[in-house]
Amino acid sequence: MKVTVFGSGYVGLVQAAVLAEVGHAVVCVDVNEQRVEALNQGVIPIYEPGLTPIVQNNCLAGRLQFTTDAQFAVEHGEVQFIAVGTPSDTNGAADLQYVLTVAKTIAEYMTADTVVIDKSTVPVGTADKVRDIIAATLAKRQVSHQFDVVSNPEFLKEGAAVADCMRPDRIIVGSYDARPHDIIRELYEPFNRIHEKIIFMDVRSAELTKYAANCMLATKISFMNEMANLAELLGADIESVRKGIGSDPRIGYHFIYPGCGYGGSCFPKDVRALISTAETEGYKPEMLYAVENVNQRQKQKLPSLVKQHFGADLSGKVFAVWGLSFKPKTDDIREASSRVLIEQLWAAGAIIQAYDPEAMEEMQRAYGVRDDLNLVGTKEAALKAADALIICTEWQPFKAPDFDLIKSQLKQPVIFDGRNLFEPERMQRRGITYYGIGRGESVK
Repeated sequence: MKVTVFGSGYVGLVQAAVLAEVGHAVVCVDVNEQRVEALNQGVIPIYEPGLTPIVQNNCLAGRLQFTTDAQFAVEHGEVQFIAVGTPSDTNGAADLQYVLTVAKTIAEYMTADTVVIDKSTVPVGTADKVRDIIAATLAKRQVSHQFDVVSNPEFLKEGAAVADCMRPDRIIVGSYDARPHDIIRELYEPFNRIHEKIIFMDVRSAELTKYAANCMLATKISFMNEMANLAELLGADIESVRKGIGSDPRIGYHFIYPGCGYGGSCFPKDVRALISTAETEGYKPEMLYAVENVNQRQKQKLPSLVKQHFGADLSGKVFAVWGLSFKPKTDDIREASSRVLIEQLWAAGAIIQAYDPEAMEEMQRAYGVRDDLNLVGTKEAALKAADALIICTEWQPFKAPDFDLIKSQLKQPVIFDGRNLFEPERMQRRGITYYGIGRGESVK
């Protein structure tokens, strides 16, 4: 099939690459000329395992191309994906200006019947707005091409997006009627061969499904962080509690790891967006308020522990920080807990020596050159003459470090572990003062 994807960001780029990988002819269009030029040269703007070779191979094979020419892109595709950003506005609602601009652009250049697929994460009712804009623009052009608007939300995990796209758990498709179903089935047939994964529903249900899924996962994380805080007060170990409740198949082990708060481009934005949607309808989503509030409070956990140990004035103190991305296997630092920590420590006068396997460039881009920020090349270099080690992201190379080296490099053997990578008793035997999340009192 001939497919057009508007947006070469995280969702659009992965979707375009994977559709090309299974044989579709894909044109990906973006307004950013530098990004498009780089992509056509095989330079990928994001870190996502497995994505680079797929993009490069399909560009060489001629199945995937990138352009800034919207007219060429629209005329190419019998299916048009809208996969542009929907950032939060000042009230937390999703900003739809890019989605609606693309809808208008598609209608301005349509030359044949088309299926328009909303892939961006959008509030309930967006498909109606997209349909109205396309209909109005076609009427203004005095043409009568048939079109369908479909809601087809993405469920990609950063760090595993290619695998999620190639082997989806489910393919949610919301439509106004059954007319586009055959085209959707043909489009997704390569991903639907083993068993039926396509779930058809109405457009509003599909739009809500995306938000409900992310908000449910965010709820599990905030719940466990709430339990972790309670465990500290009661002298319990949240890791034992996690294993105990996770063994119940009704609960399971996914997303019940306590830590220093969730971040990234999805959970924070989507929780706020669904809150905004609910409030627009006159409904107060008390559980979502709690999910958001607990997460914001949890991001203060590490700074609070550091100040509890060293005092409020951190002038002259140097802290080694391992992990800057909001999660492993990505370079995304959007709303990362590390940023809250670092900014709080800076405000108290501290100096940061930080290392992350992939997010160093993003950190430099976000904060520029500063005297109180040293981005170093290895996790060992971050330790040198630091007053303590703080772990924000559970990258694999951090899970079995050389503790003797840590003790010899730090001014004093103190670890603040925002991801509970180590066992408190082992730290105690090694003579390390250890602060975890919900592990009872600190181990000294």
